[in-house]
Amino acid sequence: MRILICQLLPVLSLVSSTAALTITSTNPDSFKAAATTAAANAVASYNARQSKDTPGKFDGTWWEGGAFFNFLINYWHWTGDSQYNDIITEGMSYQGGSNNDFYPQSVQGYIGNDDQEFWALAAMTAAEQKFPDNPKPGSIGWLGLAQGAYNDFAARWAVDNSSCGGGLRWQLVPTLSGYGAKNAISNGAFFQLAARLYWYTGNETYANMAETVWDWSVQSKLFNNQTWYIWDMTLISENCQDPSGKQWSYNYGSYAAGAAYMYNKTKANAKWKTGLDGILGMTYSTFFPAQYGSNTMAEIGCDPWKQCDRDQLCFKGLLASWLSTIALIAPYTQPDIFEKLMASAVGAGQGCTDTQCGQQWYAQQWDGTSGIEQDMSALSVFANALAAFPYNGTAGPVSADNGGNSTANPTGGGSSGETQISPLKAITGGDRAGAAILTLIFCGGWIAAVTWLVRADIF
Repeated sequence: MRILICQLLPVLSLVSSTAALTITSTNPDSFKAAATTAAANAVASYNARQSKDTPGKFDGTWWEGGAFFNFLINYWHWTGDSQYNDIITEGMSYQGGSNNDFYPQSVQGYIGNDDQEFWALAAMTAAEQKFPDNPKPGSIGWLGLAQGAYNDFAARWAVDNSSCGGGLRWQLVPTLSGYGAKNAISNGAFFQLAARLYWYTGNETYANMAETVWDWSVQSKLFNNQTWYIWDMTLISENCQDPSGKQWSYNYGSYAAGAAYMYNKTKANAKWKTGLDGILGMTYSTFFPAQYGSNTMAEIGCDPWKQCDRDQLCFKGLLASWLSTIALIAPYTQPDIFEKLMASAVGAGQGCTDTQCGQQWYAQQWDGTSGIEQDMSALSVFANALAAFPYNGTAGPVSADNGGNSTANPTGGGSSGETQISPLKAITGGDRAGAAILTLIFCGGWIAAVTWLVRADIF
């Protein structure tokens, strides 16, 4: 199947001839060379960050470290270049925290479920790619860290089951704006994590949770299982029946990847085949727009205006990573996925120079933007497009049944449930009126006191 794809792609004339990172669709070494350049640039930025004394910590953001290491693990897997393995091991192990669940004390109080989930998904990638566990005595395996994080999410789901009938909140602390919302990525990433743990371990507990999260997402109106339109979030105050927000590629990718794992593990169960096909179809029509040739990825909510923030600049890299895995565990999807990954990689290469990458992969030139996030996403699509080439015999993901050897820790985590403090009461008109009256009383008393002091010649 992969050889057939590689034979068909030359007719697309996917060759970048003007950018420094020239990629030819028939030459896997050109993808590898581009990935090597993007990886070096991203790692150079990582090493130069102000927070470099804290392994795995990015300046001004925490979750991106999980995405960064996920992309570097895939880079190692597909290219064989191990020069960054030490910083992967150091950063992921450190951020695993004392509870071995990617919930270190340093980030408690300001992160969301989705932030923690990206680290857990990176750990699953490490386990599935047979990235070596940390050899340091007492260290928890990548599988064990992912299980610890899963236990946190399952505990939070149980604690908050009365609101909207289930679902994970966006953020964990009542003073944060996302505490009142349940969003697609927090639940889609949890669904994917549960599905991957089921696929890797065969434990039916994970399968049951994956089913629960999927069914709740449909019931909550986060996504429509007829149109396969996935919204960004819902409000708890509206019983999660008011979906809203822009379309983001990582929301679709998170659910699609989970469905693919369930499809594979359940031997093509119709529920998961229908779900995977439906979400992929909407992903293709939405994030591979016809105006850009129908095969080049675009983050339609911000790419056209070059207005993507740091988070959004990572989304295409996440989608590329998940699409390559989907193609390997659901092989019937390979023709479309490989075509789109390779075209997107060529486009990303056209938007790079030797030292930086832009965000618009369809622009056919560097768009003038740069940053570690652009380099990270470009790295991801370059490396993951190599899944289309069987030239080096590199295999897809493994489970405990076919070579997976990461150490488990199924009882880790679970004690860091979300804060259960009532949110601050909304300010009402009566509150404002009362405050105004108190202010007038105070001011009146203060003026009278000052007048008495002046008359008494105190000043």
